[in-house]
Amino acid sequence: MNIVLNPTYFPDIITTAALVQATEVRLEVCDNYQKQSYRNRMYISTSNGTLLLNIPIKHTKIEGHKKTTDALIENNFLWQRQHWRSIVIAYRTSPFFEFYEDDLYPIFHTPYENLLELNKATIACILEMLDIEIDFTTTAEYKKEYNDQTDLRFLANAKRKNRLVIPEYRQVFSEENGFTPHLTVLDLIFNLGPEALPYLQSLDLKF
Repeated sequence: MNIVLNPTYFPDIITTAALVQATEVRLEVCDNYQKQSYRNRMYISTSNGTLLLNIPIKHTKIEGHKKTTDALIENNFLWQRQHWRSIVIAYRTSPFFEFYEDDLYPIFHTPYENLLELNKATIACILEMLDIEIDFTTTAEYKKEYNDQTDLRFLANAKRKNRLVIPEYRQVFSEENGFTPHLTVLDLIFNLGPEALPYLQSLDLKF
């Protein structure tokens, strides 16, 4: 599968499954930035249910649509500290959090100004945790449609409907909250560890 998709903040399970199953991956970097998308948000599971972790984006006076490459992070808010603390509280009792903690730690303790660069770093971090290598190319121009690649850019839409049903896997708070689907892939990795990669490779991605 030859795919094109948007770099997102610690991708969800479906997006990551598409990444690991693809033969070629092209990252969309020439589109307009869209609010309320997975570009600057992810969802984790906590004892109180699903929690949104959102990266604040600077408001600029650029006329017209802002390009994704121009989206800058508002670091006056201590969002990295908040996100890291939330992840630690949510997953410190998961079976594999301590195993992957050192891989994840630098993302939340390294300053990032550009959202696109941060998202690329989170994807690289995920692939390292999964112990898999993928070579990426990036778009040189924006295209509304692709005829030679599977266009999965819609996966960045946090409000998309008709989501794929994914098989249940063990989760930290499943006894309290039941199974919670469509979270960041971090949830899968912290709960399944080395089993996360075969889980992703086996998902039936019929969009």
